[in-house]
Amino acid sequence: MAARLSRADKQARQRRIVEILRRSDVESQGELARLLARGGDKVTQATLSRDLEELGAVKVRAGDGRVVYRVPDEPPQPTDWLERMLREFLLEMDTSGNLCVLKTPPGGANAVARALDNASVPDVLATIAGDDTILIVAKEGSTGKAVARRLRSLAGQAGGAKGRDRSS
Repeated sequence: MAARLSRADKQARQRRIVEILRRSDVESQGELARLLARGGDKVTQATLSRDLEELGAVKVRAGDGRVVYRVPDEPPQPTDWLERMLREFLLEMDTSGNLCVLKTPPGGANAVARALDNASVPDVLATIAGDDTILIVAKEGSTGKAVARRLRSLAGQAGGAKGRDRSS
């Protein structure tokens, strides 16, 4: 059974990632994994991908034309990240009782669900993500419609998602 790392271990690893990306032009996750391994940090591609997303890393064109990873001076706040994910990926929203269902393009649901979990949205008890669908369970005393209203507000959408909104 694999050992679970503590939150402190994760934060230390992410600090090392930021240090590497600020001093080196890193073109791929494989290259970053090799640089981390030299310092004693062995990570999977999935862990590295999550770390880069949480740090707000983006690929930009360097002065010499290569595409490299860069990190912002400050990592995005969880609510800011959720807003970005909703604006970018939310296609459709529907509700029923204490449930809210979000539709995303194929492959987008996990990123949005992770952003929802990290933002600790007050009315949200749990999220379950598939490939292009997220099921949100509202906490006791709340409704799927209340969650949908909050998410529409975060996404900057007065009437609904980019596509259809069937929760009204």
